[in-house]
Amino acid sequence: MTFRSEARREAGALRHDALFYRGDDDYVAGIRLFVEAGLTSGEPVLVAVPGTRLDLLRAALGAPTELRYVDMARDGRNPAWIIPGVLHAFVTEQAGRRVRIVGEPVWPERSALAYPRCVQHEALINIALADAPVSILCPYDALRLDADVIADAASTHPFLIRDGDRQPSAGYGRPEDVVDAYNVPFPTPSPSASTLFFDVSGLSGMRAMVAALAREAGLTADRIEDLRVAANEIATNAVTHSGRPAVARVWTDEEGLICEITGTSVLTDRLAGRIAPSPLQDRGRGLLLVNYLCDLVQVHTDDSSTTVRLHMYR
Repeated sequence: MTFRSEARREAGALRHDALFYRGDDDYVAGIRLFVEAGLTSGEPVLVAVPGTRLDLLRAALGAPTELRYVDMARDGRNPAWIIPGVLHAFVTEQAGRRVRIVGEPVWPERSALAYPRCVQHEALINIALADAPVSILCPYDALRLDADVIADAASTHPFLIRDGDRQPSAGYGRPEDVVDAYNVPFPTPSPSASTLFFDVSGLSGMRAMVAALAREAGLTADRIEDLRVAANEIATNAVTHSGRPAVARVWTDEEGLICEITGTSVLTDRLAGRIAPSPLQDRGRGLLLVNYLCDLVQVHTDDSSTTVRLHMYR
């Protein structure tokens, strides 16, 4: 495979590598090499890994001034928030400087429900941050993750690191194709789901239904309000963009509450909700806000509709 843009990436734009590690020692060694090379070059470094790994890395790397730690299990619990809320936010904060980020979006305990959005996230990094002065290292547990997860990592990272050896990924795919491959229909909603068909005039009724069911499900007042706002953003887009009625379905599962909204407008922008619009733009902030408020946001589009599932955990 020929990487036509690799010279440009190495010189000043995105470098996006996967680190396949085997055990804690390999994990620490690979990340230490990446982090210390950045610090030596005067590059600010962000380490965003799940909380169970933070203590391990803090003990190994210490707390230099230019090094920051983030719990990916918290700040990246919704994979669609990682690009705007973690990666792009750090790049923007350090404007004018090249930066390094260790970002671990997939780990063995990550839920199967969130996994497809994690793969899409990894692919979309290659579009959203293509021209950003950032090097990103994404660790993958080669011992505990399934073979198909490792194959997906190879498809979303131009370069792979194994045993200290960095090589081009033979499996790297066109990011848009990877995103589309995981654009699959959702399982059928629960038979117990409450259902409401609504148009623009019915938005207030939709908001009231969502809030009432969230209250019954035991969500806190703040979480109820977050879900009400998020559902309103998605529902408003659904009926105003198409001019046709939409349908809301709400049900509970073991984790909390799920609100699904289906409308006849088609979302074609794969980066919608992942990059903040410029201050001059009047639109484009709704899905970004939704990704911030919810624990997981799933999106499926086809030729005639868009379905969004909002998950709020107890």
